[in-house]
Amino acid sequence: MTATMTQPASIKASTLKEAIETRRSIRKFVQEPMDQGDLHEIIRLATLAPSAWNVQTWRFAVVQTPELKEQLQAAAYGQPQVTNAPAVIVVYSDMENTMNTAEETAHPGMGEEGRAGQRKTLDGAFGSQDTAQRGQWGLSQANIAFGFLMLAARSLGYDTVPMLGFQPDKVKELLGLPEHVQFAGLLPIGKRAEDGFPHHRHSVERVAKFY
Repeated sequence: MTATMTQPASIKASTLKEAIETRRSIRKFVQEPMDQGDLHEIIRLATLAPSAWNVQTWRFAVVQTPELKEQLQAAAYGQPQVTNAPAVIVVYSDMENTMNTAEETAHPGMGEEGRAGQRKTLDGAFGSQDTAQRGQWGLSQANIAFGFLMLAARSLGYDTVPMLGFQPDKVKELLGLPEHVQFAGLLPIGKRAEDGFPHHRHSVERVAKFY
């Protein structure tokens, strides 16, 4: 089966619709470093994802050095896209850090009252939960940012492949992350060096009911 590419990697998507329709899971990338300005902009756009109570539990570890990518590849069962990509963004949630810095997520326009209210809200909602319970909720917020990250990348002419096949404990050890963090996934990113297969998806009628 021959894969066809709808849009070259060097072409930026001009609309959200185009970014969605031309996104592909790419495992072979052009062998050139990521433009650091583009990389920062992609992450900035991802941080604009919605988040309940504005808690922003998402965190990003950007791996670009060859040695570290090789170690990350080993923790990902040897999957070649990890070292083939110029960068790998590790997306994780740190709900404990969020709880400890709750006031930082209150809008400045709300003043001290808003900061106190944010602390009260998060303590009330999650204070009685154990680390794993509130961590799972925090992961649901990071997953939203993970989706935004892929579309932000495509909008700037880059491609990605979301990965869940890796050993979390080894990745935590490799990156020096706390035990309590939870992963949304790994995201190799770069400019595509292969054609992606056209989308093969269920129809709207297959997956949706309208009431």
